Amino acid sequence: MSIAGIGIATSVSPRRRRPPFFFVVALCSILLAVLTVAIVTGAAGIPLHRLAAAFGLSSGDAATIERDRLILWSIRLPRIATAFIVGALLSVAGAMMQGLFRNPLADPGLVGVSGGGALAAAATIVLSDKLLIPASITPPFGLLPIAAFFGSLISTTMLYRLSTREGRTSVATFLLAGLAIGALANAAIGFLIFVADDRQLRDVTFWMLGSLAGGTWLKVATLLPFLLLVIVAGQYIARGLDLFVLGEAEAFHSGIEVERLKRIGIVVVAAAVGAAVSVSGVVGFVGIVIPHLLRLFIGPGHRLLLPSSMLLGGALLLAADTFARTLVAPAELPIGVVTALVGAPFFLILLLKQRGRIGL
Repeated sequence: MSIAGIGIATSVSPRRRRPPFFFVVALCSILLAVLTVAIVTGAAGIPLHRLAAAFGLSSGDAATIERDRLILWSIRLPRIATAFIVGALLSVAGAMMQGLFRNPLADPGLVGVSGGGALAAAATIVLSDKLLIPASITPPFGLLPIAAFFGSLISTTMLYRLSTREGRTSVATFLLAGLAIGALANAAIGFLIFVADDRQLRDVTFWMLGSLAGGTWLKVATLLPFLLLVIVAGQYIARGLDLFVLGEAEAFHSGIEVERLKRIGIVVVAAAVGAAVSVSGVVGFVGIVIPHLLRLFIGPGHRLLLPSSMLLGGALLLAADTFARTLVAPAELPIGVVTALVGAPFFLILLLKQRGRIGL
């Protein structure tokens, strides 16, 4: 049995847990509460008593209703939907990575996967102007998710190859390789910043700090196929991820096609992270905080853990975005800063708890 697998399994409380239905209802209630706060809160607030009119369910002052509808449908709801989907993708990608690598410290933002996607997206912004497209034309938005996907795929594949040997993943090698990949990505992004013009510099800085300010219905539509892919693939590989905790040999003898599972998992993680990074930039720690919190309450079973991670991850990032856009309104904090302030202390606590098991 791999040591990393022990780290995941023993992080779960042995106390008796409530039925899954209880936690699904609780998560939906949390999401509804956060959604309500996000809708009514902002530089241009929409009070609760005017929401019904903004949604066309009641009447009122025509000018006020028109203003509220414009804010709600053109600005706030697209951003809310984008925040939820990005949070869902990052959290479920983190849960999959922890199961796939049998590593309790896996997170796309910490081990270079998000950095690889951000590098590919930044390269698309800078180089497409110089090599592919005349400077007067903005690169099509649909090109960014594709580039970010391949950047994340390359990073994830490199990470797996470097840290896995004879079916076992070394946690120390995993972390060091992830840090090296992230450092290389940041160095390449630094070079792109050096050669970028003013407009490109603003866009690349956006990827580095993370922001959801540009959420639109077009971006929501672009993200939805990736969310659907994660939902379907997650349920398909859930049982395999459960058995993966015991080690690749044990999973193979239990009837799991190990190599196929790894390929599917790597592609799904890369797709989820690439799509999220293409819209929000680099947002760290969501993928490590959410799965660990949920394992304390619902256990390590991925059939429930993955959809629960999507719900709570979406709610968490939506809450973080609401905080980021209201704390210093009308200005905005980068959402990557907010998630790092919350997630970094959590990661340090987790690392201290796990170091005795993983030999760090």
